[in-house]
Amino acid sequence: MFKIAFKYIGFRYRQHRRKTSEKLVVETVYGPVRGVKRISCWDDPYYSFERIPYAKPPVGELRFAEPQPPVPWTKVKRCEKSSPVPLQYSFVLKVAYGRENCLFLNVYTPKIHTTELKPVMVWIYGGGFEVGWANRDLYGPDYFMKKGIVLVTLNYRVGCLGFLSLKDPNLKVPGNAGLKDQILGLKWVKANIKNFGGDPDNVTIFGESAGGASVHYLLLTHQTKGLFHKAILMSGTAVSPWARTKDRAQAYRIAKKLGYKAGKNDEQILDYLRKARAGRLVAAAGQILTKEEKKNLLVFIHVPVVEPYETEQCVIPKDPVLMARETWSNDIPVIIGGCANEGYIYNPIMRKRNIKKIVRDCETLVPDIAKDESGIAKGNDHIILKHLYFGTKEPTIFPLLELLGDRDFWHPIRRTLLSRLTYGSADNYVYQFAVDSHFNTLRRIAAGENVKGTCHADDLLYLFFSLLTSNTDKDSMEYRTIQRFVGMFTQFAKTGNPNIPEIEPTIWEPARKDDVPSKCLNISESITMIDLPGQKKLEVWDSFYPKDSLI
Repeated sequence: MFKIAFKYIGFRYRQHRRKTSEKLVVETVYGPVRGVKRISCWDDPYYSFERIPYAKPPVGELRFAEPQPPVPWTKVKRCEKSSPVPLQYSFVLKVAYGRENCLFLNVYTPKIHTTELKPVMVWIYGGGFEVGWANRDLYGPDYFMKKGIVLVTLNYRVGCLGFLSLKDPNLKVPGNAGLKDQILGLKWVKANIKNFGGDPDNVTIFGESAGGASVHYLLLTHQTKGLFHKAILMSGTAVSPWARTKDRAQAYRIAKKLGYKAGKNDEQILDYLRKARAGRLVAAAGQILTKEEKKNLLVFIHVPVVEPYETEQCVIPKDPVLMARETWSNDIPVIIGGCANEGYIYNPIMRKRNIKKIVRDCETLVPDIAKDESGIAKGNDHIILKHLYFGTKEPTIFPLLELLGDRDFWHPIRRTLLSRLTYGSADNYVYQFAVDSHFNTLRRIAAGENVKGTCHADDLLYLFFSLLTSNTDKDSMEYRTIQRFVGMFTQFAKTGNPNIPEIEPTIWEPARKDDVPSKCLNISESITMIDLPGQKKLEVWDSFYPKDSLI
């Protein structure tokens, strides 16, 4: 049954993936690449250049290391097929898949030879920093090609290969290699995108979940100044609790899982891990969570970290909260927002847990900053939290999912907004995506067919054509939403203002520091400005943080 379903999906997908015999060679600073002309799902022609190397293969001595520019080539490189998936561990299938040599990017452009350079949008995928890839099967450019945009999607290393961190400066593995991959990709865009019809002086980066957190990190680091000019953060920021770790013991734990018998010597451990077969390494890294960590609702362990020493490529030298107060990007415009029911994504995990026990303690749900070293809430924050979401009623799954959505997504969005309003001068446009439709595949998978709402990542189906895309008849609400959502994002990329006066009235106003409650654009079957949903609860979350740590 599943094989038949996937064959049907693949057939439908291929129908919309027509390519012509026309090919085109473009010069880059590293060598010539050949792309192919394709036809989008809406019959718009565009040029596709995939699998362009932007870094040396991160293998051998470069495993875990900071990325290096690629070796130039002279022979035309064929860039007509999808990039390999970055090597990663499937938490569902319990296997490793993909390739370690994965640092490629894709360029999609409606026109190469043009006197008017087009705005560039660079997409950074999510996946908890543990999984994900940039290919057309998930992130097809079709909808963007109608809007006069050059779209770039790039692979970066995930899991232990992208985020292993060791303290010894002599080993040159400070961590955050995956974020540094993204920065090297942006440098490639700066140096080459003009040859593809894109404007290197009008670049917008955007990403969702771990991609949104990545975008925020790129906004904070001085490494990216001049590489982009606008940013869109979807359902993730650098202050999301899942987007950073203090633990650097992963290397030893992975090595032990693989059979390492010696002591905690980082040099020996690194040598051992670099000699391990890549697939076995990644599979072991995907299985090191302890029972205690799972009990504390930890899901992803290989994530960004404050680097133990500074190198030329250092991305996170200190607490992101402190970085945000002085970053160069406080003066560029940003869109930030999320889905109405972010917490639905946790339903498959939570329905296997003892909800009554989780709610009775509530210790695991309090922010780490409000706990002591043993993980116990310092004051009565856990009691406040329990009453805020459950009152005196018997605890059920959906209030818990709301709590997790606020903790992991909406409160970090609020903190990021407050920080930018306090320390910055640029416009900040806030949105909530609340379209309820059969289109919402993630909600149906995570929460169930009969549940209403918009789950974490459901908004991606209205931005990218993919294997998960349903029928989009031009008289449907879903088609209108795609036109609106993609239209607002591309308008923002073009002008720094997401309003499209010729299509809809100008109603999306930037957030203001003095607005209480904060305002945001609600995107459903229509668009309206509303108070930021759940603000009263989010203000309670504020109280869990010391004033000098909130923003």
